[in-house]
Amino acid sequence: MIKKYKQRLGKSGEDLAVSFLKKNGFEILNRNYRYGHKEIDIIGKDKNTIVFIEVKTGRSKNFGSPQEWVTLRKQKSMIEVALDFIQRNDFRDFDFRFDVVAINFERGNTKIEHIKNAFMVD
Repeated sequence: MIKKYKQRLGKSGEDLAVSFLKKNGFEILNRNYRYGHKEIDIIGKDKNTIVFIEVKTGRSKNFGSPQEWVTLRKQKSMIEVALDFIQRNDFRDFDFRFDVVAINFERGNTKIEHIKNAFMVD
């Protein structure tokens, strides 16, 4: 029961993130792109930059802010999936970055925060 609720919450957060990104000039290239068991929520294009986006959705700040939930493990996973996506597509002349879109539904208010360059790749 809780798992289905979290899936619905996550899906609604991703849908909101897509609308938000489109309104801000992004072209959405892919949603829920998978490589093995790993996934990137949204892959978008912002001018000449391919952006790999993790969406974090929450209803409370009791467990920290949603962007804090993107752990080092998740970052490494996103990098691995991004490399697969880049290798399968021809994006030679593009820049790349990793963003987080944090959505908070606390007390009936929806707050969307877009963190560009949420983490860097060494």
